[in-house]
Formats: sequence, structure tokens, C-alpha cells
Amino acid sequence: MIDIQNLSKIYRSTGIETIALNQFNFQVRVGEFVAIMGPSGCGKSTLLHIIGLLDTFDKGDYYFNEQQMNDLDEKTRGTIRKKQIGFIFQNFNLIDELTVFENIELPLIYNKVGKKKRVSKVNQLLKDLDIEHRKKHFPQQLSGGQQQRVAVARALVTEPQLILADEPTGNLDSKNGNEVMELLADLHRQGSTIIMVTHSNYDAGFATRIIEVKDGQIMAERKNKREIRIIDK
Repeated sequence: MIDIQNLSKIYRSTGIETIALNQFNFQVRVGEFVAIMGPSGCGKSTLLHIIGLLDTFDKGDYYFNEQQMNDLDEKTRGTIRKKQIGFIFQNFNLIDELTVFENIELPLIYNKVGKKKRVSKVNQLLKDLDIEHRKKHFPQQLSGGQQQRVAVARALVTEPQLILADEPTGNLDSKNGNEVMELLADLHRQGSTIIMVTHSNYDAGFATRIIEVKDGQIMAERKNKREIRIIDK
């Protein structure tokens, strides 16, 4: 699904160059759950943003589903993001003025899905994620764990091929954080492909493969031995 070859990203400001990614090579197969770890500033979030087409790169090649992502115009990048990639952020990124239902529904509106289908899909996700009773509440009325469940639902509502999670438990206590990780593990068992950036060894333990990044390069890679049973959809 993901094939990155010799990718480099350099940030430039006032004569200063900061190498975020340096000749980076990275592949992800369909159905994997990959955790990316490393110290702050090592390039892991930059990598996630490039994979999610939220950022560009300077050199190298990036293929998503065998389609080259180099030099795409913004309209094409936006279309791929909306239809094929779901994002889960540390800060939830919910819209305060919209209800839970409306936050989850928004990506479907962007994708011009009809109202009847939108209502059906959102209601099913609300039920699946046990937040149906909060559908008319606003984000400020929810706990951190509930807000992240809403963010997960929003990421899933378009049925994306790839889920990108950037520190998904970073703003949660241990109980709510564990619930979110269990949810991601369930999604993976159902066949979802997930790439997650995390500082947490505990969270990384839910992944099937762990990549350690330092100074914009992969320093180590290992597989987790936990067994994953894929659930038929």
C-alpha cells in the first residue's frame, strides 16, 4: 500500500536548514498496524503528514496504492485525502460549534454523500463506538476519551483504506488511552491498515510492527509477536 523510496524533507528558514527526513525508505502492506517511535524532532510526524498528503517532500518517491504521489496538484491531493485516508489527531481537531453527529457527518458532506446515506452511516458508527447517547452533545460537553472516540468515528466514516493516528492517546489519561488503543486494535483485527506515531511503548505494543526513527532515518525495526485474528467484515 505504502512505498517510500529515498525520501528527503528539509525545512528552511532564515538561512537555517533542518533535515527532517534523510533518504528515508519505508513500506507498509495492506492490513498492517505499524507504530513509528522516536524522540521529538526525529521526523516521525513529518513522515505521517507526508503519507497523509498534508505536507510535501523535496526528494525521493512516494507511492500510495501503486500511484506516485510526487508533484500532485492540491486538488488531486485533497481528493485522495478525503476518499482514502482517515486522520486521528492528538488534539482531536473537532469543531466546537458542531454536535457529535455533525462532526462525524462532515467528511461525508465534503464527499457529497446523500443525506439518507449520511444519517445511516453516522448512526451506525455512533452505535459501534458506544457514543450514540452523545450524538447531540458538543465536544466541550464530552470527556477526552469520548472526544477521541468521535475523532475515530469521523476518521472511519468514509471507510478509508488507510488510518493515520498521530499520538492518539497523548491527551488522555491511562484508562481512556487504553480504551482508544483497544478500539484501534479492534479496527486492525477487522482488516484496517493503521500507521501510528507514538512516544508510548505501551501503545506501540498494540502494533504488529514497530519502527524506531532518529535523525530522519530508521534506526531499528521489529515485529511484535502478538497474534492478530482478522475478523471477516
